[in-house]
Amino acid sequence: MIIGIDIGSTTTKAVSIEFDRDGGGAGQNIKKVKTKAADVITSAAGALGKMLVENNIKIGEIQRIMITGAGASKVNTDLFGIPTEKVDEIRAIGIGGMFLSGKEDIIIANIGTGTAVIDAHPGAISHLGGSGVGGGTILGLAKKLLSLSDFTDIMELAERGNLNQVDLLMEDIMDMNLSFLNPESTASNFGKMLDTARNEDIAMGILNMVYQVIGMLGVFAAKIKHTDRIIVTGNGSDNPIGKKVLQVITDLYSVHFEYPPDAEYTTAIGAGLSWSGRR
Repeated sequence: MIIGIDIGSTTTKAVSIEFDRDGGGAGQNIKKVKTKAADVITSAAGALGKMLVENNIKIGEIQRIMITGAGASKVNTDLFGIPTEKVDEIRAIGIGGMFLSGKEDIIIANIGTGTAVIDAHPGAISHLGGSGVGGGTILGLAKKLLSLSDFTDIMELAERGNLNQVDLLMEDIMDMNLSFLNPESTASNFGKMLDTARNEDIAMGILNMVYQVIGMLGVFAAKIKHTDRIIVTGNGSDNPIGKKVLQVITDLYSVHFEYPPDAEYTTAIGAGLSWSGRR
């Protein structure tokens, strides 16, 4: 059994992966947990402990721990005496994305605190680029503008929001459609910002802006690589409002966004699968 741990800036995710007896392909028995803690050592150790306790796993069953993510550089010792290796985060995302999607030669948009765009195919995984715009942007702006720090509260507020109160739309500045853009297309995020805008509208505006940026990064990457598919992974991959925003981008640019199961655990799974001793 291999444990993969993704030590993020806000959340740590861990998975246990069982391999076939010959060390080949991973089985289907992948267990998942996530934790939050003030420092990376506590978070990593806590995630591992939670994995052991919740799934009745004995330490002796674990062959190796593979760690990755923003906090991995601060772990410089074996965890609980188990051989522990560091994995490049981009490589982990690529391996995990290919495994979960069941596809090769893919573009991945990994939405975490920021967003990374990755080109992944067997034998070559590369970082195409990225943006500091991601989940951290949503939380930071909501804290300052709405006095909210809980993502669930932000989402509940945004669900009742109206973009017409905050965003400048094409219909606000033109009397006719421009090319393929319809009247409801965004001309400027927060470019209108009416005095009547409520917190609900601002919350919706924040989410819309973040996912539009992520979506367009994906579109540019897909066009460069001559594909029409983007695999969406990371903490922000299962956001219902974000998915609606990305669907609008699909309708405009015919680039499709796909959401594999367990996508928020992509990096942890990729770390575990990257163990060189598995073959």
